[in-house]
Amino acid sequence: MPRPRSLSTDQLAAAALTVVDRGGLSGLSMRTVAGELGMSTMGLYRYVADRDELERLVVDRVFDAVDAGPPAGGPWERQVEDLVERVRKAFAEHPAVVALTLVHRHRSRGALRWAEALLAVLGDAGFADRERLVALRALFSYLVGALQLEHLGPLAGAGTQRLAGLPPDEFPHTTANARYAQHVTADEEFTEGLRMLLRGLSPTAGRP
Repeated sequence: MPRPRSLSTDQLAAAALTVVDRGGLSGLSMRTVAGELGMSTMGLYRYVADRDELERLVVDRVFDAVDAGPPAGGPWERQVEDLVERVRKAFAEHPAVVALTLVHRHRSRGALRWAEALLAVLGDAGFADRERLVALRALFSYLVGALQLEHLGPLAGAGTQRLAGLPPDEFPHTTANARYAQHVTADEEFTEGLRMLLRGLSPTAGRP
């Protein structure tokens, strides 16, 4: 199999992301990425050390599409919402990559740039050092969890229908919740959940 004379990081990341989009995380390997690039598996080792490095490249590739610039003015809550929605939009096109963000967020420059923008908004809003730390992690946890629920376990679908069909005398709240869930869109669930979280976050300096 012919081997390209040289490969850029962008080419490697694009090939790895294509593999993940097509076959999920279970399909990501040195062999499959090498095949996508039209080269031997051993040839790929000239550029990346292992699958772990491929995963980081994939996370970088998706986060590079996220605008990490300062959000438009307005209340800090609206600015945070803007930044979070940017990540959601980017990962909506590559849902299988969401699970990798928890492992590689500290090594992805794109993720770090986004976190830096979010920390700046929180700092300007009056969040102290510890508060910024907790708020950042809470928001990132919500974002990753909500994205996985949206793409791996959406409200509408067979799972929700099964819950709605449980014995109501044994699970009255679960069945009622499941019936209602069938009428809530993914956008509504995500945005309303984020706003609930933001209502619970406030800087000490801004409290009465």
